[in-house]
Amino acid sequence: MKLRGVRRSRNIEDRRRSGGGGLKISGLGLLAVLAISYFTGVDVTALLDGGGTTYEGELTPAEEKSADFSAAVLGTTETVWTGIFRDQLGEAYVPPKLVLFSGATASPCGGASGATGPFYCPADEKAYLDTAFFATLQQQLGAKGDFAAAYVIAHEVAHHVQNEIGILPQVNRLRQSASQVESNALTVRLELQADCLSGVYARNVEGLLEPGDIDEALNAARRIGDDYLQSRAGRVPQPHTFTHGTSEQRSRWFARGFETGDVNDCDTFGAERL
Repeated sequence: MKLRGVRRSRNIEDRRRSGGGGLKISGLGLLAVLAISYFTGVDVTALLDGGGTTYEGELTPAEEKSADFSAAVLGTTETVWTGIFRDQLGEAYVPPKLVLFSGATASPCGGASGATGPFYCPADEKAYLDTAFFATLQQQLGAKGDFAAAYVIAHEVAHHVQNEIGILPQVNRLRQSASQVESNALTVRLELQADCLSGVYARNVEGLLEPGDIDEALNAARRIGDDYLQSRAGRVPQPHTFTHGTSEQRSRWFARGFETGDVNDCDTFGAERL
């Protein structure tokens, strides 16, 4: 991904110098959090080899590079979604903040940690990312490349897009009165729509993609499918426990969004086939 000269977003909240920050789970969080955990239902210790590290003081050059990369990618999402909201939805886009942390931090939706993976909290309209997840994505899950990492950020921003257009609150209300299996099924549709919206973003990143970038994103989508993660953790995949969709579903919906670039083609809730 060509990020040299790209505007860096100012909507970055860097907590990596301040350490953990206490893990408090509010009642609102339990109901509203999207639980955008890439490791839901699997043995996270088998994947993370001990989790993240709490930084104190100055950050290393590699850590600074991760923050700069995140700010650049977030800046591209702001440009893209501002245009899409204007041209396709006739609305103004209000971007989210991206919280960078190490090891653990707190959010209104509950504790954020390296074990939960990146997630979006609708209560404060912020996405949370332990930048160590980039290394986990490449080294542990085999999703290499800068656009694989960009896809992770774009996916969380896509949840903010869902929140902005009212889909996320509707689904959260339905989940509160649903059984666990029904709630999981709703969450899968929500996650696949976010994958599709990530594809829409990728389609509209004019002039910034390089050869192989889309393949990197598709591979990342496959590597964080519920069936793949459960199998990798030594479990027989249990579809009724899925909360994000299979590897095939995640990559296919991303591809659909990329092929059309149209938000209206991401209606996973009206789709007969997921």
